[in-house]
Amino acid sequence: MRIGDAAAAAGMTPRALRYYEQQGLVTARRTPSGHRVYDDEDIRRLRAVRELRDAGLTVGDVRAFAHLLRTVPADGVPDLLPQEPRTGRCSAAEAVARRRLADLDARIARLSHLRARLAARLGEPEAEVTEPAEPDGTVRAGADSGRLFRLEAAPATVTPAVRG
Repeated sequence: MRIGDAAAAAGMTPRALRYYEQQGLVTARRTPSGHRVYDDEDIRRLRAVRELRDAGLTVGDVRAFAHLLRTVPADGVPDLLPQEPRTGRCSAAEAVARRRLADLDARIARLSHLRARLAARLGEPEAEVTEPAEPDGTVRAGADSGRLFRLEAAPATVTPAVRG
């Protein structure tokens, strides 16, 4: 099937599919005229990538164990983290997922701290503001990048004071 149909079947856009191909997560075959074509195995792999991304893993995380994507069952991605020993789940995927989980916890702590500081500046009652520490013990200042909020109207112009 062609890229538009494959993307729709995998639940993504053609642009995302091309990006995953660029990142080495799927390889398209080409028709003699140069069009990309995908088969059911590619769709299954792309769905697994989408599920892993939806679970919070980055493309780099998935790329770290992309060679295992061909073993993902047709009914979706199994739990990455074993609930009991010797379940046969991939230790590489588990290690990557645990690192990502720790990273998400650290980001949540930083954002919670930033929220508390901003709420305090606005006079909202808030719990005590403490400095979040990075895993190495250092304290990081500033916000992570996120949405930009724009003013509806430009602020009033302030006229400089005239010295006399």
